[in-house]
Amino acid sequence: MAGCQLTIAAAIRHYVPGAVMDRSWHINPRNTVIKHDRSVPVAQGSIAQGEGSLWASLRPSEQHDQRKLFYHIYLKMTDIAGNRRKQWQQIFQVFCLFFFFITDAYGQLQYSVLEEMKKGSVIGNVAKDLGLNMEEFAIRKCKLISKAKIKYCNINLENGDLFVSDRIDRESLCEIQTNCFINLEAVIEKPLNFYTITIQIQDVNDNSPIFSKNHFDVEISEVTSPGARFALGNAQDPDLGSNSIQSYTLSGNENFGLGEKITTDGIKYPEIILEKSLDREKQRYYELILTALDGGNPQKSSTATVRIIVQDFNDNLPMFNQDTYRVRLHEDAAIGSLVIHLNATDEDEGSNAEINYSFSHISEKAQHLFTLDSLNGDIKVIGNLDHETSNSYEMTVEAKDGGGHVTHCKVSVQVIDVNDNAPEITITSLSASIPEDSPPGTVVSLLNVQDLDSGMNSEVVCHISDTLAFQLIPSSSTYYKLVTAASMDRERNPSYNVTIQCMDGGSPPLSTNKTIQLNISDVNDNAPVFEKMKYILYIGENNQPGTSIHNVRASDPDGDENGKISYSILNSNRSFDYEQLREFQFQVMAKDSGSPPLSSNVTVRICIIDKNDNAPKILYPSPDTEGSALFEFIPHSAEKGYLVTKVIAVDADSGHNAWLSYHLLQVPDPSFFTIGKYTGEIKIGRDIQDVATVRQKIVVLVKDNGIPSLSCTVSIQLVVAENFQQVVPEIKKQPNISNTSSNATFYLVVSIALISIVFIATVLITVVLKCRKSSTPTRYGPYSRNVYPQFTLGCPSEISDTSLPFPILI
Repeated sequence: MAGCQLTIAAAIRHYVPGAVMDRSWHINPRNTVIKHDRSVPVAQGSIAQGEGSLWASLRPSEQHDQRKLFYHIYLKMTDIAGNRRKQWQQIFQVFCLFFFFITDAYGQLQYSVLEEMKKGSVIGNVAKDLGLNMEEFAIRKCKLISKAKIKYCNINLENGDLFVSDRIDRESLCEIQTNCFINLEAVIEKPLNFYTITIQIQDVNDNSPIFSKNHFDVEISEVTSPGARFALGNAQDPDLGSNSIQSYTLSGNENFGLGEKITTDGIKYPEIILEKSLDREKQRYYELILTALDGGNPQKSSTATVRIIVQDFNDNLPMFNQDTYRVRLHEDAAIGSLVIHLNATDEDEGSNAEINYSFSHISEKAQHLFTLDSLNGDIKVIGNLDHETSNSYEMTVEAKDGGGHVTHCKVSVQVIDVNDNAPEITITSLSASIPEDSPPGTVVSLLNVQDLDSGMNSEVVCHISDTLAFQLIPSSSTYYKLVTAASMDRERNPSYNVTIQCMDGGSPPLSTNKTIQLNISDVNDNAPVFEKMKYILYIGENNQPGTSIHNVRASDPDGDENGKISYSILNSNRSFDYEQLREFQFQVMAKDSGSPPLSSNVTVRICIIDKNDNAPKILYPSPDTEGSALFEFIPHSAEKGYLVTKVIAVDADSGHNAWLSYHLLQVPDPSFFTIGKYTGEIKIGRDIQDVATVRQKIVVLVKDNGIPSLSCTVSIQLVVAENFQQVVPEIKKQPNISNTSSNATFYLVVSIALISIVFIATVLITVVLKCRKSSTPTRYGPYSRNVYPQFTLGCPSEISDTSLPFPILI
């Protein structure tokens, strides 16, 4: 602008809360370059004048170092144009926002926004100010946390803009406070970072001045001297600075003028100044218009009617002993409690000294909390105070005497906090489940703990119930991280209920509990385990293919697919033939379905139990020579007990099935020969002098002890002679039919049948009794016979593989 000179009036730095005057700024009035003491240009702009306004346009200098600072720069413009040399000055405010890409040490971002901005208006770009690109900003899931019940701002995760999401009214938020801020906390994950966002709410002229009354009645005695001042009720404007009330005007009247009374708090009260003496007989009353004007642009105003009633003499005003009364009141004050007793004095007498008290100005909130006795001046509590809602109230009390004179005082009530709010626990981030192989220190949840009280009442200490498995770590003044303190094991504890208790420092202290349920997800960390370390099975030989012999079971404590087990046999291709293989072993593998799968092996030892499937085989005399000339010679001198021959037989089976017994199945004379039942030795039973036949044939039966019993026979030719030449004639006779006794044969067959029946019955009874005593199918108790002693059946490797002779009973 031609003829204008710019100088720096002041520079207020807003990098941290609380402005600091910075006197090291300079401006070049020629090119409008703003510099710091370091002589490096910071910003350059231009000045222009609009309709009733003056504005500046600044931009960051490219030479300025990369820092992020917020300055309010106040410029002073002096008009030096024209020959009149009349100088005028106007101080205006330029708000400079230098956004660069360095994060302050305290994780703090500060923005400024005008109140009553439209929803969706952009305040700033958080992603850009934090030095994050849009892709990274979206992935890290930025969240805004506000202590206020209304969410005034929000973040667009797509572009990082911080925008207005609800109506912002500075007067509703901060009431009479000069500085108004919205404090937010930004939480950014992966990694976890915290930032404090402070948004300063700038006032706009959105409120008109308001008088406490639409009509003011002022009674002035007709004897009042000119120059007397009469206080009127002031107007209130919740806006700040130049937007608040700046002046009052009064409609023209030659008898009255307008003055102002400024209290120690800087509050202006309009006063009517009597310019000329009044004459009640000429005019009894006057009506004037009082106008309150603020300094906003456009300017707003409000009016009230002042009715002046001319009265007789009343020359003393009510007087309070101080302009402002300050009261400290606990927020738990009971309804009906006395706040303060106001006493205004008036030196007049009679009705002129009767004082009536009333609120000339009180906020809407305070009207529901306090009441004023109009006669005695007592202010009492009629509502519930809450320090967290509002910590101070201001009200103006008017004292009016009977003559119409009024005076005012201000009552400031400071609400003292008591511990009436328990801590609030908010879960801002929670993992519903974690794998059981999570290392110690894994973050489970992020907690925000707040206490609406102040001072010691708001200091909170938190503990958890399970200190062995979890740990609560404070990450900032109001945030805690719940992390694992030890390794997890789903098979031991599939889930946890962690109770978090937060207690404040009030007296008595208040606490809040919060329970977090955490599930432990399964990983495949357990191999299948068999019920036994080794299996020994006893299996009868000659089983049919597909016969089930035993169930091998393994267990896996893992869940779902990790616990599903499949079985397979390793290295087994055997035949169940006792005579070929009496025992063998193989491995069974149990494998789960996890990824990667885990497995374990167990050894199964199979012991083949012999069955009586082989008949005895006679080795001597050989059955192959039965039809040939095979004879056993008996000398004539042989006596009773003479050993004629011995039958030798074997059985491929084992155990009881291989125990053999020998019997004479066919003999001409049963008393002539005897055979050892267990040895097979054939001996002479009596002397042979009376034997009529030189040549005799006997049939020997060899049978085993199996069930059913198997047997074989062999024929033996016996010749009584000293040498072979003596029996040659007898041999050549070859009788066709042996002279046997049919009765003896019949008795022998009956005897064998009876013995077999008794033996089978005894075995069955023994088996039944043993089955009742034992329930394990793979273990065998003693195998008893009525003839033989008991023995315990072991694995075939422990039993001899030859035919066992029966024990000889003594």
